[in-house]
Amino acid sequence: MTHKVMTTTNPQKKFFWAPIQKSFSHIFNLTIITFLIGLLFFIFCQKEENLKLHPLKINAGWGYIITNDKKIIIKQTVIPVISTSKSFQTEKEAFQVGNLVLKKLRDNLSPTITKNDLILLKIKI
Repeated sequence: MTHKVMTTTNPQKKFFWAPIQKSFSHIFNLTIITFLIGLLFFIFCQKEENLKLHPLKINAGWGYIITNDKKIIIKQTVIPVISTSKSFQTEKEAFQVGNLVLKKLRDNLSPTITKNDLILLKIKI
């Protein structure tokens, strides 16, 4: 004696539900990707906007301060690389060197200054 097992499936339910599941899956994936791209964009843009250059008047002349989120990361009161401890003669000179350091930081380079940099900027040593 053989038994026949009868199963009934409703092909309409599968047909109706499958496209909806695919749509939700695509929307969910798109949402996650958009969120991650937005988050990365926010992080990278935030980093650059926080670096600021400020003049620093001292007794012997000028220097500069570079801040990140109002925290001092570089305080330069003397001309770097030279053997004597001498400040910049003018605010303009301090800003020229400070701007070069700021550019190097923004370009993810070492913020060190060379004698050649000072010569190219026409800083009086």
